[in-house]
Order: sequence, then structure tokens, then C-alpha cells
Amino acid sequence: MSDLAALQAQAMKVRQLYNELNRKDGHDQWGPKDYTLGFVGDVGDLVKIVMAKENMRNMEEVDTKLTHELSDCLWSVLVLAAHYGIDLEASFTQTMRELEERINGAMA
Repeated sequence: MSDLAALQAQAMKVRQLYNELNRKDGHDQWGPKDYTLGFVGDVGDLVKIVMAKENMRNMEEVDTKLTHELSDCLWSVLVLAAHYGIDLEASFTQTMRELEERINGAMA
């Protein structure tokens, strides 16, 4: 199992725990739309933290919050990829290869 696959398995375990918690609390289970909305919220939080990191706003414990929020965003991406059956490792490798080719072509 690759490192990314291990991370995705861990993300899915946490997703299942959230499903159980939601069921216990009488809430609906989240689906892909909900995870996407949560991801957008996390990206918004990330923007504010990066602004603080770049000295554009005040925030305590900015490095701790930045680390946490990047992990939250990665969790959402891993869960969404699993839901839609996307092999992120293969897709990422292919996308980076295409970007390298495009950039090298533009610089030629």
C-alpha cells in the first residue's frame, strides 16, 4: 500500500466515525455535496490563515492552525476521491507530467 493509499484509508476511517457520530446525534450522513461544501469552508479558513501567515491579519498560533487546516483540506480531497473512485496517485502523476510538458513547451 502506498503512502497516499494509507492516508486515504485513514481518511475513510475518520469519515466512518463521523457517520457514526451523526447517526448517534440524529443527523443525516454526509454525502459528496456535503463534503464539497465542507471543503470550501476549509479553503476559506485556509485563506484567512495564509493571510495571517503573510502578516495581513492577526491570528494566534498561526503555524498550528495552518498545519491543521491543510490537513483538513487534504482529508476532504481524499474522501471525495474515494467516493468517486479516483486514483489520486495515478491522476496526480499524470497531471504533473502534463503540466511539466506544457510549461517546458511554453519555455521553448
